[in-house]
Amino acid sequence: MLRERVKHPLAALVVAVLVTAPWVGVELAGGPDTLGLSEPVTVAVSGVAVLGASFLLAWGAETAEKDVPRAFAIAVLAVLAVAPEYAVDALYAWTAGTNAGTARGIEAGNLAVANMTGANRILIGLGWSGIAMFTVYRSRTTADAAVEHRSGFLTSAVQLDRNISTEIAFLLAATAYAFFVPLGEGIGILDTVVLVGLYVAYIGIVIRGDVEAPDHQVGVPKYLQGLRQLVRVAAVLVLFAYSGAMIFTAVHPFAHGLEAIGEQAGVPPFFMIQWIAPLASESPELIVVAYLVNKARSTAGFNALISSKLNQWTLLIGTLAVVYSIGLGEVGSLPFDEKQTAEIWITAAQSAFALAILANFSISLREATALLVLFVSQVVVEFAIIQTVADAAVETELSIFVLHAYTVVYLVLAAGLFWRRRESLVRLLQRTNRSIQSAYGSGRPEPEAGD
Repeated sequence: MLRERVKHPLAALVVAVLVTAPWVGVELAGGPDTLGLSEPVTVAVSGVAVLGASFLLAWGAETAEKDVPRAFAIAVLAVLAVAPEYAVDALYAWTAGTNAGTARGIEAGNLAVANMTGANRILIGLGWSGIAMFTVYRSRTTADAAVEHRSGFLTSAVQLDRNISTEIAFLLAATAYAFFVPLGEGIGILDTVVLVGLYVAYIGIVIRGDVEAPDHQVGVPKYLQGLRQLVRVAAVLVLFAYSGAMIFTAVHPFAHGLEAIGEQAGVPPFFMIQWIAPLASESPELIVVAYLVNKARSTAGFNALISSKLNQWTLLIGTLAVVYSIGLGEVGSLPFDEKQTAEIWITAAQSAFALAILANFSISLREATALLVLFVSQVVVEFAIIQTVADAAVETELSIFVLHAYTVVYLVLAAGLFWRRRESLVRLLQRTNRSIQSAYGSGRPEPEAGD
């Protein structure tokens, strides 16, 4: 009897809540600074809280699939998982607005863009590639039906859900627009209207989708889905609210602790803010997706990754101008320098290449490796420049050259793939069009040949 009780799904739920309890205590006591916690201790306590909250968030999203369209549940999960990234960027944008025209304001504006582009590139360069590799690896024991094992070097691939065509199409539109953002005087209200408008339109489509029968669930989601609807919905809301609060409050100290440790090790502060802080902010999303893949739910995992990229590439950029304008006290555009212009372009180019890979609803180990190698090599090269070039002007010039070079590489690869997969791209857009018509009552999507 005791053994059965230990295996009860609520036991896992309790454990996940308990691992967040130390962080709750720290927050109630006034925070790490009030308690005098060292950076390693802060990183450990907040990091464990993020881990526990990520599981709670995943269980909430899986449970919600019984009552709302799966795409909408995943979209909520994606927003909550990357909420800390929004807060970090909002802080920099606010600082830039309240100190407009000063050195501090200019630096804050550049940091806002650097943090945003770093987060977006990490999500694809490490997230999409790493999860694809992990999915193929785990399929050896999970028998994941989404994985197609092929003969040849790095040819095995993960097949994606074709219902994700709407997300890919909207992400493609946001990516195309992003190339024009640096051509203005900064990130302005027009950018907000276009990018946030794209996301609102996307949510308007997916929320009208059909509620599908949930996948075979086990553990906590299975138990919660068996509850009465009123109790189940309340449980989902509590899980979302609690996990969101934990992630929102714990990720910042987690990131700052890592930054402090990195600075002590000699890593430049700007580099830390662009790469280490966003990596910490993205950790809840990556933990959730890894959890889904581990349950052989790689389709839902990739849907979450793509949804996260869409909301970061639209809402995150779009809200920067709003926060900046509030800090400024009038409508304005968040300014940034030439280097951040190059950062936006390489981020858009990387996104275009990644979308070209997904145009046929598949990502192979070879393609995942290409995403990973391109991302890591660019970061390593830029870090080497920062560490070895003493002259700041020369360092910036070399960094911009590297960014432009990688942008060209990404765009050439993207153009080649889009051309080879042009028929798949057309079918993807046609499928998206049918989804839009269905959502707004113009008809029902019909099965596509080959789907």
